Amino acid sequence: MLLTPFIAPELIANIDLPTTQKRLASIVKSAVMPRLLMTHTQPFPADARAPKRLAIRDIEKLAHLVLDPSIHLSSDFIGELEAEGHSIDDLFIHLLEPAARCLGTMWDNDECSFIDVTLGMAHLQQLLAMFSRSHAVLDFSQKRKVCMVTLADEQHSFGAKMVETFLRAGGWTVNSLPGASLRQITDIVSAEWFAVAGLTIGSSVQAAELKSTIRTIRSQSCNPAIAIMVGGPPFIENAESVAEVGADATAINAPAAVIVAQRLFDIGAAKNWQS
Repeated sequence: MLLTPFIAPELIANIDLPTTQKRLASIVKSAVMPRLLMTHTQPFPADARAPKRLAIRDIEKLAHLVLDPSIHLSSDFIGELEAEGHSIDDLFIHLLEPAARCLGTMWDNDECSFIDVTLGMAHLQQLLAMFSRSHAVLDFSQKRKVCMVTLADEQHSFGAKMVETFLRAGGWTVNSLPGASLRQITDIVSAEWFAVAGLTIGSSVQAAELKSTIRTIRSQSCNPAIAIMVGGPPFIENAESVAEVGADATAINAPAAVIVAQRLFDIGAAKNWQS
């Protein structure tokens, strides 16, 4: 059974679910699984603070859950991971985010459809929320709100629009502020509650302005623990830039941004959105 908050109602109502599920099964088995297993065999840093590597059987179980998103099967899988001492970071870093990234790459290459990716993302978001227990928070669906911002001088907004499209398809409420001034951004985040703010820049030249904007959002937001997700070429080229501008996370493509947003939501929910 699919939890409806993770997919837009108008999409789930208008797709042939059995056919789409069958097609998604083929995609996961033929493409997603091999890529996850290939990553699994790569060298891993010997750092006690690093997330624990999951077993190959866990990757295989994830594939089955994407194909059969039964709440009972998902709960059993989560229980097994917890019993093995795995954390939510293990699940996110080694399974869910790479799977989302893979689906995004396949969509970019026209190897699967928008609906295929959306359904797969719904399953991944469901697993993440169940592991984090965030799906049980009060007003869960109403709190899944994102404010997407492109700065006033940013001309390249296609990537941000794609992120917005996938977020909406994934059940998120999205408020879009293209080419917004600092005053416009401040007005909306101080008046409306958002779990996440997503900001995009096209060049590192805008990094100083972005850093200042993020600082203002955090100080003015009516959600004291609003999470900040950033995107654009500077962050793909240098992941350390995320922390340098004061943000919490980035994503390599639009589907990956959806699972990153869910992870940021879950972190905020665990703290009851207290900074």
